[in-house]
Amino acid sequence: MASHRFERVESAVLGFPRIGHGRQLKKATEDYWKGRLSEVDLHSAGRAIRETNWRLQKNAGIDHIPSNDFSFYDQTLDMTSLVGALPRRFKAKEGTSDLDTYFAMARGVQEKEGIRRDAVPAMEMTKWFDTNYHYLVPEFEKKQAFKLLSEKPFLEFEEAKKLGILTRPVLIGPVTYLLLGKPEGNFPVLSLLESLLPVYVEILRRLKAQGARSVQMDEPALATDLPLEAHRAFKRSYRFFAGEVPSLSLMLTPYFGALGPNLKLAASLPVAGVHLDLVRAPRELKSASRLLPAEMGLSLGIVDGRNIWKNDLRRSLDLLKPVIKKRPGRCIVAGSCSFLHSPLDLKLEKRLDADLRRWFSFSLQKIQEIHLLQSALTLGEASVSAELAQNRKDILSRMKSPRIHTKSVQKRQAEIRPSDLERKARFKLRRPIQRKALNLPCFPTTTIGSFPQTQEVRKARADFKKGVWSESRYKTFLEETIKEVVRIQEEIGLDVLVHGEPERNDMVEYFGEMLDGFAFTQEGWVQSYGTRCVKPPVIYGDVSRPAAMTLDWIKYAQSLTRKPVKGMLTGPITILQWSFVRDDQPRSATARQIALAVRDEVLDLEKNGIRAIQIDEPALREGLPLRKKDRAAYLRWAVDAFRLAANGVRNETQIHTHMCYGEFNDILSDIARMDADVISLETSRSQMELLKGFAKFRYPNEIGPGVYDIHSPRVPRAGEIKGLLQKASRLLPREHLWVNPDCGLKTRRWEETKLSLKVMVEAARNLR
Repeated sequence: MASHRFERVESAVLGFPRIGHGRQLKKATEDYWKGRLSEVDLHSAGRAIRETNWRLQKNAGIDHIPSNDFSFYDQTLDMTSLVGALPRRFKAKEGTSDLDTYFAMARGVQEKEGIRRDAVPAMEMTKWFDTNYHYLVPEFEKKQAFKLLSEKPFLEFEEAKKLGILTRPVLIGPVTYLLLGKPEGNFPVLSLLESLLPVYVEILRRLKAQGARSVQMDEPALATDLPLEAHRAFKRSYRFFAGEVPSLSLMLTPYFGALGPNLKLAASLPVAGVHLDLVRAPRELKSASRLLPAEMGLSLGIVDGRNIWKNDLRRSLDLLKPVIKKRPGRCIVAGSCSFLHSPLDLKLEKRLDADLRRWFSFSLQKIQEIHLLQSALTLGEASVSAELAQNRKDILSRMKSPRIHTKSVQKRQAEIRPSDLERKARFKLRRPIQRKALNLPCFPTTTIGSFPQTQEVRKARADFKKGVWSESRYKTFLEETIKEVVRIQEEIGLDVLVHGEPERNDMVEYFGEMLDGFAFTQEGWVQSYGTRCVKPPVIYGDVSRPAAMTLDWIKYAQSLTRKPVKGMLTGPITILQWSFVRDDQPRSATARQIALAVRDEVLDLEKNGIRAIQIDEPALREGLPLRKKDRAAYLRWAVDAFRLAANGVRNETQIHTHMCYGEFNDILSDIARMDADVISLETSRSQMELLKGFAKFRYPNEIGPGVYDIHSPRVPRAGEIKGLLQKASRLLPREHLWVNPDCGLKTRRWEETKLSLKVMVEAARNLR
């Protein structure tokens, strides 16, 4: 084995999971919300997680360890609090952003004893670039005032310093922060830059005074298509910082894709270094090495922060060596992005299949991979020869495994015909047939699918999985739960019912457990938003459906009522996006395999008398490439996958889909091409603003705009919902409108769920 040594290569982690080994953050935060934990104790829980994270990274030999990557809810909300951009409806205590105000912005404020002035809606939430992480959207006024309002980054830097760890604080850069926000009124958000920059300078000066040597400025907007004014904003911002805080090193940190045409911009900025996402854009390394000034540092994001596959160390070393040789002493080996998007520790997986364990790498293992690469490049490959040899064996084990490919799946995929993607009649002809079959009124009411997953439901599922409950006992419990959910819906007066999904742990994990080609973890938790954590399945091989997945439960629910019960399925793109996906074939091929499996389920439901079937695709927009030039190809195969899953049914069968927390105006033609009979959307936080695009486009099919926010415990008033529906009916034909919540009700309590749905049904009846 050839061995090369270079002048010392450094190592860095851009961000670390903040939920804790046992999801301590979730438990502590939710206990605080319920009044079971004091503010002091909540802060103590946060400190314990931060200390553990810092020590783990220090012990692994990482040079640049992040601080201010921790959050009680969301890092963008933290930035909003830090720069004092709190919306007017949230009144903070003078001179500080207190914790209750912080959580109110995230969750809204419920009415107290009918005092209406206490009811405050939460800030809007949407996806963080093309991930399944949700951030709180900043709200900006035309004359927005900014001021330093939080001590968070300074307190956390000092915490680490007292432990003997000098961290690299992380800030969302000013241009990305403004571009992530939403203006109240018609004005360009970047016009606020001049008033924002002095606050950033104050933050940087204070960190420098505390002893910080460098600061990580996260600017993922650089991986997107930027207008000319954004280029000017970047130059203005970083030249201003260089002039005001000249001796503080700034690491410009874009990620999630190639810099592309923004590479020259990054090279022109007066920063100490630039980060490259070499997982998403390995080919950019050569051009970056050529364009970036010789004195500029280069952060090499070679370890994947968004997937769980073990790093091919041999391939990584071969990619990195040429550029490191040309830039001795100026290179840092790093993760491609924050490890926020990866599970914490593979060692927690006590029951994982031995083969899969060899192929996986979670956050703790990823920092070890970073250190191994650093050692191989600095001390020579001989210093880690045993580790490199074992890594090579593990990589080859996966490549040669017979578990990966299934001939029957590949054959069926090759036989897909264009006609498999088409409905038998156009929507105009299908619509009256479906209305008659379902006997629907104007403004039909329904929900998105799930109902509250109570502690009793979760415990029953856990006891069944542990073998404490027999299959017959668990089945009886689920039937009783479904019966009660159907009874409640009929009592409330909903028009199209659901079975409530008590058997499902997660809308993707549940289906993955029923499909071949999927694997599962026990502790592979990843934060989705706030205290909401998910365990993404792992797609390691060809996907197929060995047996029906939902049929028995939906049939049982339908047997309890004369009203239609929707079959509830997760769509192929959402299953793809919310899983850790195999990287040895195109994602489009995996999507088609999943679509065929979902299609089988759809046809089984239809054969058994289910007249409405919902195939949720909340992640369709999320998967959209950040660059416009790449979007057409993605949308072509993604929409085709949905059509393949949905379009084998008769005209009488009504196909629903659901999307949420994304900007859809730029893909409306593709949403229309999905040809779902009904699409439900999250629109309440934005006050139906999303519908303007659908109206302008003249969207032809039916729409269910969400009329209340399910991420808040707040119960809406009938007047609010009626007002939203009136606004919707001025934009779209009344006969095309449905009435439903923003999203599923899984995370809500029964008390608020019943009240909210009663209000919703009352509002719909008033409008009729």
